[in-house]
This record gives sequence, C-alpha cells and structure tokens, in this order.
Amino acid sequence: MFSVLLSIYIKEQPDYLIQSLNSLFAQTLLPNEVILVKDGPLTPELDAVIAEYQLKYPILKVIPLPHNQGLGNALNEGLKHCSHELVARMDTDDIAKPDRFEKQIKVFQEHPEIDICSAWIEEFEGTPDNILATRKLPETHEEILKYAKHRCPINHPVVMYKKSAVLKAGGYKGFPEDYRLWINMLMTGARFYNIQESLLYFRFSSAMVKRRGGWKYAMADAKSQLDFYKMGFLSLPTLVYNLSVRMSVRLTPNFIRALIYKKLLRK
Repeated sequence: MFSVLLSIYIKEQPDYLIQSLNSLFAQTLLPNEVILVKDGPLTPELDAVIAEYQLKYPILKVIPLPHNQGLGNALNEGLKHCSHELVARMDTDDIAKPDRFEKQIKVFQEHPEIDICSAWIEEFEGTPDNILATRKLPETHEEILKYAKHRCPINHPVVMYKKSAVLKAGGYKGFPEDYRLWINMLMTGARFYNIQESLLYFRFSSAMVKRRGGWKYAMADAKSQLDFYKMGFLSLPTLVYNLSVRMSVRLTPNFIRALIYKKLLRK
C-alpha cells in the first residue's frame, strides 16, 4: 500500500495537470490514495480539472492551503495526510511511465532495507516524443553517497520514499528543498537506490534554466553548500571546488547555462 503526493499552485497549466493525472491513474499498479496539495488559491480552470478527477477517482484527496507557502512547506503539509509508509512524489506537469510504481514497489519488496528509491528521467520539451536528454544517476547507495558530495543524487519528481525516513530527517526545509532533504537523510542513515532506467517524462523549459541562474540564486546555492560543510557532509576542499563550479554555472548567461545543462550535465 502506498500514497502519491503532489502539490500544485496557480501558475500550473490545466493541460499539463490532465496529462500528469492521466499517467498516474493509468499505472499498472495503482496507489491506494493520491494526496494533492493546493498551494494557495488556483485558477478556475485548474479547480475545474481537479473537481472532475475527484469525481472520477475517489482516492484523490485535495488539501487546500489558504495561501501559497512554497513547494517544501506544501509537501510537508501533504505528508501529514499520507496514510501509508511508502510515498511516491510526482509533479503536476510531468508524465509517469505506466510501470513506474510497479517497478519501485518491487525494489522495496525485495530490499526492505532501502528507504528511498528513485530512477532516471527523460527531459522533454513540447511533447514526450521530443526528448532532449536523460538525467542518469548512480545506482547503489555507496555510489549515490559519493555523487551527492557534488550534485543532487536523486530525481525528485520520480522518487518514492519511506515517510518515516523523511520525517526522521526533518522533512523538507531550506533551499534547495529536495537536495537538502537527501543530504539530511544520508546523514541520518537512510539507504538509497536508483533504478537504472527512465520511469518518468520531465517537462523541460527555458524558464527553468533561467530560474536556476542569477546572483540571488547563486547566493542561495552557495549558502546551501556552506550548510552542507557545517553539517560535516562536505570536506573543505570539496566545498571550495563545489562553490567555484556552481557559482560559475549560476552566473553565466542563460543561453550558455542551457547548453551546459543539455550537453554536459545530462546524457
């Protein structure tokens, strides 16, 4: 038995939400409940889509928040309403492959020591037929731990984790919400695994690349790296190396950063 956790806010597109929910409810292994957090008031079009799917799928439970609180806070609230130990995350503009949940549940059944299981994702623009790149990540816990010293080791939109392990690590907090959570989980002894195939189509956009650059984002990124060092997760040489590389990427012009993402940071 497992839950699915989603969060949506006013700027999402109704068509994207429909595609995402359709992929969720077309799985070879269906969830026992779907928790959708409304992170503040939505547009009438988004509310209409949600109402339609609630009527069609009674396992869809909607948690409204009075105002926008950001993804991390919305997910923390949603976790409180997840009834099951296993929770699958998904974003409301991505498309899950039909056997995503079945393959992840199999990992937890065969390896009960695993606390968090993710997979590769295929980034697309426009339609899933237009694949730009695949974000591949290492498989074993030891490989993931090493990789996490420099880059985010888990694809958040396709992750499935044990609720107790997330709560033990303090839930989502600070920036970046997902990467910081994975570090905290590693520090509290959680065991990681990445399935070595793509289980989700991730919607890529130039706006996403733009959001991940600029002085403000660079400073926030630098602060998170410094926090990881203070926690004892990073050595001083690793901190210096990370800051030099990450600051260069954050402060480079958008078109160059887009090339870096597509050509160097993806396969």
